[in-house]
Amino acid sequence: TNKEASIKCGTFGASSLRNRHLATGDFNGYLKTWDLENWHAPVYSVKGHQEIINCIDGCGGLGIGEGAPEIVTGSRDGTVKVWDTRQEGKPVANMSPAEGEDHRDCWTVAFGNAYMESERSVCAGYDNGDIKLFDLRTMSVRWEDNLKNGICGIEFDRKDIMMNKLLACTLESKFHLFDLRTQHPEKGFAGLSEKAHKSTVWFGKHLPQNRDIFITGGGSGSLFLWKYSYPSQRSTKDSNGVEMGNIGSVNLHQNVTISTQPINSLDWSPDKEGLS
Repeated sequence: TNKEASIKCGTFGASSLRNRHLATGDFNGYLKTWDLENWHAPVYSVKGHQEIINCIDGCGGLGIGEGAPEIVTGSRDGTVKVWDTRQEGKPVANMSPAEGEDHRDCWTVAFGNAYMESERSVCAGYDNGDIKLFDLRTMSVRWEDNLKNGICGIEFDRKDIMMNKLLACTLESKFHLFDLRTQHPEKGFAGLSEKAHKSTVWFGKHLPQNRDIFITGGGSGSLFLWKYSYPSQRSTKDSNGVEMGNIGSVNLHQNVTISTQPINSLDWSPDKEGLS
């Protein structure tokens, strides 16, 4: 059915399997949830942002992640907001640029670390290469870095476990992988970067049945299948005796070109291993 504004992004991540409510973000900055059996009016609607909602993710639905069902949105206005659709009108968390700070276009968001009710994190990627990890329990920025190129896609290897790995895909044919189990107070998380696709890497998706296997999609119309291998020791101590992470390695297992146009999205089947 036709809507007032074009829809930019959507997720079922905060919906129960019974309700099947689709959450969408549109070009006018509205967050809406829809009942698939009745598209005439949204179940929930709020003017979430001043500009287009570029990205959205959900947690606590579909049996994935502990805690309340929540939705996170990122916008061109530079803000990242977390919503509980049981609470009308305002977000439960609002991550905005500091006063006087330039706002950057938020391109991608993802939930993670939802392994218990009191724990949940959000990671956001921006057009200038900034990446920020927000701790929703302490309402603080736990970690931030700059990857030098605009970040097109972010994904935790699993939402419903203690933070393990984070995949960030960028412009200029690169993706970055971080080990999130050990954070050094100065060096942050251990990570690696890899060139792929000879074009923008639009997304990365981990296989639900094996989080060490993931697929990336590129602007060249290609899909690359990767496998991550852990190091013999995931952490060591620096010269001052402080724990720091060790990153493993990634190996390309398969690649195929299936289109002359960019591939900017894909989803794995949660039931049939390898089906996408």
